[in-house]
Amino acid sequence: MLDTVRLDREIHRTAAPNGITVLSEREPSVRSVAIGVWVRTASAHEPRPKMGVSHLLEHMVFKGTERRTAQEIAVSLESRGGSLDAYTSRDSTAYHARVLDADLPRALDVITDMVRRPVLRDTDLSLERQVVLEEISTVEDTPDDEVFDLTYETMWPSHPYGFQILGTKETVSALSTADLRSLHARAYFPGNCIIAAGGNLTHDALLQEVEKQGWFDGDGQPSAAPPPVPPVPPAVRGVGKHFERDTAQTHIVFATDTIPYADRRKYAMLVVSNVFGGGMSSRLFQRIREELGLAYAIYSFTSFYRAVGMAGVYVGTQPARAADTAQAIRDEFARMAREGLRREALADAKQQTLGQLMLSLESPTARMYRLASTAIYSESYRSLDEVLKTVEALTEDEVAGVAREFFDPERQTVVSLGPNGGGGGGGGKA
Repeated sequence: MLDTVRLDREIHRTAAPNGITVLSEREPSVRSVAIGVWVRTASAHEPRPKMGVSHLLEHMVFKGTERRTAQEIAVSLESRGGSLDAYTSRDSTAYHARVLDADLPRALDVITDMVRRPVLRDTDLSLERQVVLEEISTVEDTPDDEVFDLTYETMWPSHPYGFQILGTKETVSALSTADLRSLHARAYFPGNCIIAAGGNLTHDALLQEVEKQGWFDGDGQPSAAPPPVPPVPPAVRGVGKHFERDTAQTHIVFATDTIPYADRRKYAMLVVSNVFGGGMSSRLFQRIREELGLAYAIYSFTSFYRAVGMAGVYVGTQPARAADTAQAIRDEFARMAREGLRREALADAKQQTLGQLMLSLESPTARMYRLASTAIYSESYRSLDEVLKTVEALTEDEVAGVAREFFDPERQTVVSLGPNGGGGGGGGKA
């Protein structure tokens, strides 16, 4: 028996006995629908020798199913003006589409076919493996991407959170169709999946299509709960590491472990991060770029996962100025940790974050992502109004506590990539 609850005026969630969760948000003012299937297994669940298997499987399901060739998959929605895409993150693998509202049944049919019935042929693997190897090479040729992979690896060297989502050339070259089929069998079943949709649809109509596609079939499986992420060891903090590369700039990341997705302190973290490096008005942009002219690109970032989070700063600068840039950023970290945000500064930071949260939900695709995330990370649903009130209610002490704990310059692990010994990371070289 399906258990459906109304979470908000136009938002519903249904849990089926076999473990699958279906969420939707009706937005009748548009003529489109965004729909996706999330598999709650991804790179965080991979042993080191199989690094990249979740991402490779995500590629391989596009190569053909029992009913469709790769070309038929490609044209199935594009021929109607829609789009079909997928991605692998650390905590989940997603397949999603955006189509006209009338094409919702077609979109779910195509995604279901790919997720549930891929053929996974050896001949396709030999070709698609080369595509993924080229993707890995692209990252290696993009230093402002590679420096983030190196940062994760430095902070969690022995945990899958520190592994590369794409895998390495060595691990991807060693993966077989047997590895892909094994992952598919243990992860791509209804109880380990979430279906989320947003746009001009009704929840009842969505449930009918989900049922037609067989997503409610079968009983619950023992592994219907999200697969556990291996226990996360303490992150490596306060170290510096430089990776020698022949690049025009030195790319530097300051980072530390923070809080998981479902932790309520994430809103205080977002507020502080916005002020620190969230745009042209941020402290880092004004100090590092506008006042000192040390960099063109500088920004802060936050990432929240099931078991942990990460926050920090990226900057790209001339190698000769890397040390000065890193010191100026450390000074700003120390200032934020020491002072927090007071009075007008906190009010302005809240307003910026409120505006970003509201603007981020302007599309059906964004609303679909938000619904899926609540289920992926086992977070209780909170309406946008509730979230906004939480941000508005943040106190100086709450924000100061987050700033003091996570923006302490001594806590930051600093990873740099570039020529001439870096200047940003210090410490050992690789």
